[in-house]
Amino acid sequence: QLQLVESGGGSAQAGGSLSLSCTASGTTAVPYCMAWFRQGPGNQRDLVASLDTDGFTVISTSVKGRATISKDNANNTLYLQMSSLTSEDAGTFYCAAGGQGCFKDTSILFWGHGTQVTISS
Repeated sequence: QLQLVESGGGSAQAGGSLSLSCTASGTTAVPYCMAWFRQGPGNQRDLVASLDTDGFTVISTSVKGRATISKDNANNTLYLQMSSLTSEDAGTFYCAAGGQGCFKDTSILFWGHGTQVTISS
């Protein structure tokens, strides 16, 4: 089992940036593909970015050029940095872990509880 805890959510300014963290605990010795998903109000959970065990990265077209996903393996922490924020970036951000190809939510095995991000103008 893997437990994922997100942090760093809250209110951010439109045009500004945000930085989210996800700390994993449990079976961290097992290599997992890691990802961030976002769920807007009344919407499904969509991929923001994923980082596979071989370094393969998928970035959603909605945030391409504005988002960076990275991982600190020594500290079992996944990061997401986003810039040039718009109201469309608001929602609940979920950290996720799963098998290869975790840019698909069907590959996700573990979910964090999510962290809320609001964008103010």
